[in-house]
Amino acid sequence: MIIFDKVNKIIKKKFHIIFDLSFEVEKGKTLVLLGKSGCGKTTTLRMINRMIKPTTGNIYINGEDTRTLDPISLRRNIGYAIQNVGLFNHMSVFDNIAIVPKLLKWDPKRIEKRVDELLELLGFKPGEFKNRYPAQISGGQKQRIGVARALAADPPIILMDEPFGALDPLTREQVQNEFIELESDINKTVVFVTHDIFEAVKIGNKIALMDKGQIVQMSTPKELIEHPKNEFVDQFLGHHRFQLSLMTQSIRKIVTKEKVEKKFVRGEDSLSIRSLIFDALDILKKSKKEKLPVFDKHKFIGFLYKKEMRKIINEVIK
Repeated sequence: MIIFDKVNKIIKKKFHIIFDLSFEVEKGKTLVLLGKSGCGKTTTLRMINRMIKPTTGNIYINGEDTRTLDPISLRRNIGYAIQNVGLFNHMSVFDNIAIVPKLLKWDPKRIEKRVDELLELLGFKPGEFKNRYPAQISGGQKQRIGVARALAADPPIILMDEPFGALDPLTREQVQNEFIELESDINKTVVFVTHDIFEAVKIGNKIALMDKGQIVQMSTPKELIEHPKNEFVDQFLGHHRFQLSLMTQSIRKIVTKEKVEKKFVRGEDSLSIRSLIFDALDILKKSKKEKLPVFDKHKFIGFLYKKEMRKIINEVIK
């Protein structure tokens, strides 16, 4: 879907911001660009939609060299979500989400249907929220509206530059979890920038750890944690290897599928089939229960038992 071929970005004729980047992002997958401030991850992201032009090398989207594409048309077909959201305060939630579809001259009925669909997908009641203004909603809600705007024209690619970085820890975790649920529904190719290793492991199918304008290691979260390529990667992971290892473990393989007469409604003491072991441990501890109901969206599918969790933890310790 997205290919970088020996891409360089040089400023002042000699200083390399990006050095000889070559990598591929598979269709429908999420690649996280991870690294410290100044490592080149945002520059790499912004070269995809030509907000920054590479000095040398080629970037391809669906086999087309982006240099041959009209930059405005290119950007209108790529969703973009950023940390400070960038909602227009004088415009309603509806108008903020509808900006790109209107520029693409969609039929008004199609736009209204799309806005309602996205609001529902992101947990909003359209009738209650679409006529509100940014000043009338919370920070977490603004961030979700920013994601909705990025998805509005149904683009195949979404670029996300530290989109949850300005949120408080509790809201950030909630929005991250909602985004993970959303990923399976939207089936988009996502490039996601963060400096947070925990966020990267939680969200990415693959992680590209960057330093000084280069990719030091690109692999799955599990491979990155269990097989760091060199001392830099090892030091970046720090002393959180056990927690990070647990974050690579999904509950999917240890859910006990059961049919029950009682109808379960998804609530606080429940899990998604996409939940991580790390999250399940926290809920089990708070609830003090021996098992938790597991849902695929709002459909009950079975239970996660504490005893099965212990087996996974023992495997990670080994």
